[in-house]
Amino acid sequence: MTSSISESWNRIESWLAQYAPRTMRALEPPAERSAIAAAEQVVGQPLPEPLVESLLRHNGMGHYDLLPPFWSLLSAQDIAKSWQLRMKIYADELPRAKERDPEADHGPWWHAQWIPFAFDGAGDYLVIDQRPSRRRGRIGNADHETGCSFSPHPMWASLPALLESTATSLETGEPLDGYAPLAVDEDELDWEIY
Repeated sequence: MTSSISESWNRIESWLAQYAPRTMRALEPPAERSAIAAAEQVVGQPLPEPLVESLLRHNGMGHYDLLPPFWSLLSAQDIAKSWQLRMKIYADELPRAKERDPEADHGPWWHAQWIPFAFDGAGDYLVIDQRPSRRRGRIGNADHETGCSFSPHPMWASLPALLESTATSLETGEPLDGYAPLAVDEDELDWEIY
C-alpha cells in the first residue's frame, strides 16, 4: 500500500533537514486555498487531490532538484502559468491530442487534461494525466521536443507513488529508476546516474 502524501513528506523533510538543508530551505510554505482555487479556475478542472495535499504542504520551491533526476516542484501559480503556456504553444496540436489513446506509453506534445506540477528548468514538465482512463493519475514527462512519455516504472504510477519512492530512495540511498540521491557539499540534494 502506498504511503499518504503527508507521510512521504514527513520522510522527505526529515532526510533533507539532516543531509540537504539548502534544498529543505528552498521548499516554500503551504499554498493558500485561494491560490489553489485560482489555479483550478485557469486549468478548468479541479487539481488532483494528492497534488492539492502536496501544495498544502509546500507551494513549490526554487530551482533545486527534489524529484529524480532533476525535477523541482511548481507552485499553484506556476502550475497555472505553465499549463497556460503549453496550451498557447500547442494550440494547433490540441484537436489531434484528444484523439490519442490515453492508455498509451507515449502521448502528444500536450493535452488539456495534463496538470504540470514539476519542471526541469529547460522547458519540460512532469504532469499528472487526468484523462479518463484506468491509468488516470499517472505521471508523464512532457518533453518540449519529443512529446510526453509515460514510464512503466512503478514510481510513475501516481504522485503518492512518486513521493513515497523518492522518500525511500533518500532514506536507503538505493537507486530509483537509474538515479541515486546524493547530498552535494552536505547541503543540497542532487541525483546521480547509477
